[in-house]
Amino acid sequence: MYTLANIRPFGHNVGNTAISFAMRHMLYEVFGRLVTIIDYPATSRYESTARAGLTKSTVHEINRFADGVIVGGGNLYENNEIEVDPVALANLKAPLMLFSNSRGRVYGRNGSLEERTDVISDQKLKSLVRASDISASRDTATYNYIRGLGENDRIGFCPTINLNGYKSFLPPLPDSEIVGSLISIRTPSLMNLPISQQNLVQKHIETAIYALRESGHNRVRILCNDSRDLDFAVQFKGAFSVDPVYTNDVYQYLSLISNCSMLVSYRLHASLPAIAFNKPVVNITYDERAESLCSDLGVLDSSIKMMDCGGDAGPMIDTLIREGGYISADDSLRKGKWASIHEDQIEILEEFKGLVEAYVNLCRLA
Repeated sequence: MYTLANIRPFGHNVGNTAISFAMRHMLYEVFGRLVTIIDYPATSRYESTARAGLTKSTVHEINRFADGVIVGGGNLYENNEIEVDPVALANLKAPLMLFSNSRGRVYGRNGSLEERTDVISDQKLKSLVRASDISASRDTATYNYIRGLGENDRIGFCPTINLNGYKSFLPPLPDSEIVGSLISIRTPSLMNLPISQQNLVQKHIETAIYALRESGHNRVRILCNDSRDLDFAVQFKGAFSVDPVYTNDVYQYLSLISNCSMLVSYRLHASLPAIAFNKPVVNITYDERAESLCSDLGVLDSSIKMMDCGGDAGPMIDTLIREGGYISADDSLRKGKWASIHEDQIEILEEFKGLVEAYVNLCRLA
């Protein structure tokens, strides 16, 4: 039996927990159900805890009992929400794997991609990669950046593509529960887009509501990944009789998505679970990390890139909803690609398991 430490994003967004749910079940596939996984927040910013990230107190604790350390998955490079003490990192004993972390640019005022102001520094990123035994970034954009720094990396993609294989672990919804169609939103002011595009998001959601109802989806609800989205979501309740729904319970969240009649989504980690569950999806992207991962997964051509719509994505949203959305079950190329990616992911985890076993055997000899 092994003990693994998983340093990952907590924060407000239930999408992070969906990644963790899938990652945990992938680890069970490789290590067996008896593996112990201890979660640590990547940053103490959202948690009232002294132990977070790869800091002195965390690494000291990990060195005492953990057989391996996983950092990820999430946007830890993009928003620098991973605390690292260089001295502690240098003294980490167990094998370290960086898995499914992303770093991407955002669309600025002029509509071109530019760096975030809170992005991880090159020095910090290089120190993490150099300290790791395995670095497997989430997407090509992140991979290319790390390789451009002269460091070793590979692509590990995202654990959520495997969610359909873990669907049996989700609780059934009540018999009376009709999920209907879902519009997974993000508050426009939190979207990294020019203000002119942010101002169109409300109109796009209204377009989606009308198109869903006219396409036979009698129940439409606004799905919030983040409690900060509720303030924006409630305005559709009075004007359009569309209820917001929010949960930080990943089991309920994934059950809602797996039972919806269609998902219209501005949230990557609502879209990917829905695609994995073979639900009709209208996926809307608006930053480099989403575009890069969707391209790697073979679903970008079936998505709406907000910045490539001639200024207004509304007509395309309307059209794709009325056409039934992207249905992954009908896409044999996607299914084959994702099956191959799953094999690659398991191969990476098997490699990590070998490092863990070697470390445990070394500790037994001490």
